[in-house]
Amino acid sequence: MIRVGMGYDVHQLVPDRELWMGGIKIEHRLGLLGHSDADVLIHAICDALLGAANMRDIGYHFPDTAAETDGMDSKIILEKTIELIAQKGYRFVNLDATICAERPKMNPHIPQMQQCLAGIIGTDPDNVSIKATTTERLGFTGREEGISAYAVVLIEKDNNNK
Repeated sequence: MIRVGMGYDVHQLVPDRELWMGGIKIEHRLGLLGHSDADVLIHAICDALLGAANMRDIGYHFPDTAAETDGMDSKIILEKTIELIAQKGYRFVNLDATICAERPKMNPHIPQMQQCLAGIIGTDPDNVSIKATTTERLGFTGREEGISAYAVVLIEKDNNNK
């Protein structure tokens, strides 16, 4: 059995925060505001994985009111999400994601993001598609007030883990 999940996340850009995207730190004058490291790409991926497995959302499993998630590295959230879906008998197949940001430009960082995410998920980087776009200076993204990300994942029932 195969299942599809879709995820979306957005965080506000602010000064005095690091910018983490797809598990890597990107040098920029602004970073994303959030309870964790605010990696919108990983958060969208986790929501897609949890949705595909019908396991609610990232906020349910990793609430932004919990002390243990304060400042948490989103790579840990992704690792734990992969473990959660595995406990339900599912395994990751592939991912297609889009980052929406005016600046910084994401394209130069995509290969490193793919490597990082594939390592956490335990898959070939070819199964991790990441794209970047702008909003042509429209909306909160265009005004550089925030960054958003969309993710679609495919998971399947692991026949070795019924």
